[in-house]
Amino acid sequence: MKILYAGTPSVAVPPLVHLADRSDVEILAVLTRTDAPVGRKKVLTPSPVAQEAQRRGLPVLKANRIDAELTERIRDLGADVAAVVAYGALVPQAALDALPHGWLNLHFSLLPQWRGAAPVQRALMAGDTVVGASTFLLEAGLDTGPVVGTMTDEVRAEDTAGTVLERLSRTAAPLLADSLRAVVEGTARPAAQRGDVSLAPKLTAQDGRVRWADPALAVVRRVRGTTPEPGAWTQLDGRRIKLEGVAARPEVRDLAPGECALRGGAVLVGTGSGAVQLGTVQPAGKKTMDAAAWARGHNTEDRVVFE
Repeated sequence: MKILYAGTPSVAVPPLVHLADRSDVEILAVLTRTDAPVGRKKVLTPSPVAQEAQRRGLPVLKANRIDAELTERIRDLGADVAAVVAYGALVPQAALDALPHGWLNLHFSLLPQWRGAAPVQRALMAGDTVVGASTFLLEAGLDTGPVVGTMTDEVRAEDTAGTVLERLSRTAAPLLADSLRAVVEGTARPAAQRGDVSLAPKLTAQDGRVRWADPALAVVRRVRGTTPEPGAWTQLDGRRIKLEGVAARPEVRDLAPGECALRGGAVLVGTGSGAVQLGTVQPAGKKTMDAAAWARGHNTEDRVVFE
């Protein structure tokens, strides 16, 4: 089975590794987005998928959009099918038609739930207890194509969007391989998506801002869903503080929304209903630290209220 692999971020690396290690798969080329600035010095850096492909000696095509010239190059590869995992750009109809068995996408949700760029993040923010992955045939719509296969996974108490995505990227890799094989061999039975549709647009920095007037459980869900990216945060004296590892403390009811207190070694913050306990904090320009250590170093004589 000859394939084109399209992907960009680190979550797309485990499926690439799984396919590259299979004896029944030949990866003719890897399509990824162009090098992007990384770090404070904004050094142009190949995508995680490009780095893995280069390490394995696979040909790499870099493009942020698939134009007519690239479509012809894809057509000339001689691939049977394309595998897509978070490539990050739309595939035009001409490119979809360029391969005999089309393009098969691995999406980290149980479609038609959470169509879009941030399915796991939005699922955790909404409080979903079950997540999963779907393989589907790409078509012109946003994640609307017929589903070839699915798998499910339970959300764990300690999970963040980062841990769920890392786990699904590994456990769903065989699903992608099996779905590709079924599509090429003609044994797949793609089924139209059924059920309620929900959308998962890309997160912005503002999605990570904690709303202390929300109930404690909603605060916890927001932090889990935006960790590690774009990151959950609040403000104190106009300066941003990043938050991780927040747990609900519904029995604490004497703190106003955003009011912070150090009690018995725990840093508690009031919400619209109950409180939450902070795990770690990262003040602007400083390293991540234990919340209690941060609180002890702060001026506790003043009433501390997050904005």
